[in-house]
Amino acid sequence: MSIPAGLDPSPFQSRVNPALSENDFIAVNGQAVPLFFSDPEREYAAIRNSAGMIDFSMLYKWEIAGTNAVEVANKVFSRDLKKVNPGSIAYGVIVSQAGLMIDDCTVLLYKDGRVRITGANPENANIIRKYLGSDNTLTEVRSEIATLSLQGPMSRAILQKLTKTDVSNEAFPYYTFQLNVLVGGIPAHINRMGFTAELGYEIMVPVERAVDLWDSVLAAGKEFDVVECGAISVMMVRVEAGMIMAELEYDEHTSPYECRMGWAVDLDKGSFHGRESLEELKSQAKSSIASVVIDAEADGLDGMSISADGATVGAVTMAIPSPILEGKTLALARLNKGFNSIGQQLLVGSAPAIVVATPVYDPDRKRARS
Repeated sequence: MSIPAGLDPSPFQSRVNPALSENDFIAVNGQAVPLFFSDPEREYAAIRNSAGMIDFSMLYKWEIAGTNAVEVANKVFSRDLKKVNPGSIAYGVIVSQAGLMIDDCTVLLYKDGRVRITGANPENANIIRKYLGSDNTLTEVRSEIATLSLQGPMSRAILQKLTKTDVSNEAFPYYTFQLNVLVGGIPAHINRMGFTAELGYEIMVPVERAVDLWDSVLAAGKEFDVVECGAISVMMVRVEAGMIMAELEYDEHTSPYECRMGWAVDLDKGSFHGRESLEELKSQAKSSIASVVIDAEADGLDGMSISADGATVGAVTMAIPSPILEGKTLALARLNKGFNSIGQQLLVGSAPAIVVATPVYDPDRKRARS
């Protein structure tokens, strides 16, 4: 097995199927990510029905330390971190001074006052540095951490088999994290969250223990039909879940109000990076993200123009054959304002299409919160 030139191997690279070729990987933030381990449909089914193991080590992790670290983070993040309890995770956005999307990211508040921002755009660091005080430090720690995302209805049972720490819903609620949890004897930082709309946990350990963690979870999960999963299955579940990605559902020309992230902008919290522009942009959204069912095969639809009444009104961002819709082609799409209502008839190329509710899968996130 060889990965594409110029990409870094993941901490779990030695556990990727050795039969894969360079064409079976994609680049995510400079890391080589396998498209699949075996069969994407089997991997998808595991995430939805049992459990899937996903390498999620590719995201950047910036730690802010020093006096008033939470205030520093609050100056760049769209939500009010003063309302977030230590030990909790907040999902929101970082924008440019013009109020346009830089990244959708998470912020973790440690009980000792430190903050971790996890995201996909290196520009986040440049914005954070503008607000650091004289005794603050900013450290990017991705290279030190391996992240295994264990996702699916059996994920809790597998994790509980590996630890004495109580990981029940009551003891470990959605969008919280715990430190120094022994998982198979390995000290781990665990976030209760994921990118699948399923019950799930992100298990982080030092890179030198990455393979030990992978092997322990795989062995413990055998009785629960755990499956190792690649990018294709993750893209399938995230499209069904209506979860956005940079350079697909948004770019540097998109406001949060145009990519399903307007809810995460707290204009009442006081001054923060890009706030004045966001206040103006709130009423100026020209487009939005919608789910579209298309009467055509999914292959070749990504990026295709969408029309209505003879005019171009948007574009497909990603199309998949959706198991939850019995194999129908489901896409996320950028659609102009006025053409995103449920039931709107469209054309993708020459194929008929219709706007449906977003997300098509578990809109109340009951499974992830269970």
